[in-house]
Amino acid sequence: MAAPALVRGQTTAKVVVVGGGFGGAACARALKELGGELNVTLVERDKTYTACPFNSAVIAGMRPLERQEFGYEALAHRGISVATTAVAAVDASARTLTLAAGDRLAYDRLVVAPGIDINWQALPGYDEAAAGKMPHAWKGGGQVELLKRQLEAMADGGLVVISAPATPYRCPPAPYERAGLIAHYLKAHKPRSKILLLDSKDSFSKQRLFQDAWKALYPGMIEWVPLSQGGNVTSVDPSTLTFVTDFDKHKADVANVVPPQKGGAIATVAGVADRTSWCPIDPVTFESTLKPDIHVLGDAALAGAMPKSASSAAAQGRACAAAVVARLAGREPPQPRPANLCYSLASPDYGFSERGVYHPENGLLLAVAGTNVLSPADGDAALRRKEAHDAEDWYRTITAETFGS
Repeated sequence: MAAPALVRGQTTAKVVVVGGGFGGAACARALKELGGELNVTLVERDKTYTACPFNSAVIAGMRPLERQEFGYEALAHRGISVATTAVAAVDASARTLTLAAGDRLAYDRLVVAPGIDINWQALPGYDEAAAGKMPHAWKGGGQVELLKRQLEAMADGGLVVISAPATPYRCPPAPYERAGLIAHYLKAHKPRSKILLLDSKDSFSKQRLFQDAWKALYPGMIEWVPLSQGGNVTSVDPSTLTFVTDFDKHKADVANVVPPQKGGAIATVAGVADRTSWCPIDPVTFESTLKPDIHVLGDAALAGAMPKSASSAAAQGRACAAAVVARLAGREPPQPRPANLCYSLASPDYGFSERGVYHPENGLLLAVAGTNVLSPADGDAALRRKEAHDAEDWYRTITAETFGS
């Protein structure tokens, strides 16, 4: 099995995609659509994918966790082989994967969509055990449900502390959306409670839109402390739910640590992560600059100005598929123009968005001039309500296009 299909003289090339999130699933699907008889295998260790968009709405009691969960049956029905297992090793020279049970899988092109992992060494005091008391709720449904239960159990008048890390991390506006949606829950059920948002940055995505929403919807409930005013969290103490900053200590009743992150483990296994633990890529083909014939997309990729989001990952997955099909056919890959569309909620009826289109330039994916568009800062209630409903429509569409029939 060590010899790739093309070397063995077979007519059907083999592409393996590792990682079944928005990027990997979208890429596998597009490979099958664009590649005709291409042999496509998706390797994903979990039978069910739990989507991150809207997970703060689950925490706030606005939607059930089940609406975040998706399987891979529709991809299998499209002729994609789905292997529910982990990858133990990658041999780039032989172009093979070793799976968890020891089986080997050959490929002509490998695509890895690693997502993110928590960087457990980056924040003193915060490890996997600490996450049981100070949940990150940034991966998987269990952590989301844990934070939800903690909020429900908190007495009225309690303090919720959220820490936001320095970039890069998955979904730049998500900590601020989470603050607003938790405030929505507290306003309805525990109105004397407060939220303290400790930030390792002095500015953040959609900042004016979020802060205007907080002022209008939750006056006096959310306090944002930026880096320059002592918001940088230097350590945590899970035994007392305490956040230590450069100048102070803050004891929480409910503690949500959004920790520093890194590229998912498969990036290291495949040898495509650099010293930063993120993955440098060619922005035209998404091919790793460290390992030939291996492509990297989604949250783990160093994609220039393109943010780490579900929309970006899916768009990159489709662009990567087009590049892989072209390479296998001996053609020059097309110049990609992947787009990102990111909605944020401050309440069930208050939403806003940012969108942009990106293109390869100077070895990076940079924004196409004039395409970065934010919701207007002076939007009225009708517009905010419409964008909140548009966000739900976007979620239905992207999940159907990625995981549905």
